[in-house]
Amino acid sequence: MAYQNPGNGSGRRGPEEEFFRQLNEAFEKILHTIKNKTYSVGIGVGIVLLLIGVFSSYYTVQPNEEAVVIRLGEYIATEPPGLHFKVPFGVDKVIKVKTKLVLQQEFGFRTKDTSARRTAYSKSRFDEESLMLTGDLNVADVEWVVQYQIADPFKFIFQVRDSLQTIRDISQAVMRRVVGDRLVNEVLTTGRVEIANDAKELTQGVLDRYGMGVRVVTVKLQDVNPPETVKASFNEVNAAKQEQEKVINQAEKHYNNIIPEAKGKADELISRAEGYAVALVNRAKGDATKFSAMLKEYKRAPEVTKKRLYLETMEELFSGFENVMIVDSKVKGLLPVFGENKKILSSGDSK
Repeated sequence: MAYQNPGNGSGRRGPEEEFFRQLNEAFEKILHTIKNKTYSVGIGVGIVLLLIGVFSSYYTVQPNEEAVVIRLGEYIATEPPGLHFKVPFGVDKVIKVKTKLVLQQEFGFRTKDTSARRTAYSKSRFDEESLMLTGDLNVADVEWVVQYQIADPFKFIFQVRDSLQTIRDISQAVMRRVVGDRLVNEVLTTGRVEIANDAKELTQGVLDRYGMGVRVVTVKLQDVNPPETVKASFNEVNAAKQEQEKVINQAEKHYNNIIPEAKGKADELISRAEGYAVALVNRAKGDATKFSAMLKEYKRAPEVTKKRLYLETMEELFSGFENVMIVDSKVKGLLPVFGENKKILSSGDSK
């Protein structure tokens, strides 16, 4: 649009007209230059926007990750590892979460340096986490580690405001509950594995109720000790208890050596007595049966039976003697009943 000068009506150009003409030409040149530059800038902006759209329309998820896709603030999907496309220009927002890594939370201590040959730990200023009251009203210094994986990235990011702090609070509450149900000796010695397993199950249950999308891999008890202020006294008590257990074990050993032996001897004597009693009874029954049989034969033939019994008795009696001599007035000299061959002789034989 050019500036129009009305003129003075005489047909001649005065100084004012010349000024307005030059001003009009300069204005037209400026408009033409701006128009050319606007066209060039538009093309440049279009190219830049096109490049931004191309490069922002895809993304890569690493093998140890999963991606949560949010479109205009609304959850769309959880994508696995690989190459994926999305709506560019900030319409789709991608949040990558490392779901395949085993993460760790430390309680009662902190790892300071893992790059050195030997890992360094710091235990200062963490007494509030580790000091716990046991079931018998003693205090134990418990240090433990919770290892976990992110099972559902969307729940882990959006279900709870501060997921890491929530995990720490839940683990501390559960561990205090588990330790509070046990005696201090059990916490320090034999109950460590059971405490860790119970803490894992209870922690997982609370996380599931909260819907945090976290899977507990393991709960490990590290150092479990009495507090430093009472450690010396506690060690003395443990030493006394160990000595007590030693004496009890020695007494039980002696008991196990003496009592079973005495019981065995008593059982042996009882068995012998019972066997002897059975033998006597059986012998008596046999003798009674034998006597009954002999009585029956005696009643049939008294003289014969009497003589036979007499001879059998004498034979049994003299079978244990050696070199027995009988003096008979009717026989000159001594009459040997039996000598070296133990042959029984009668007076009739001597004649």
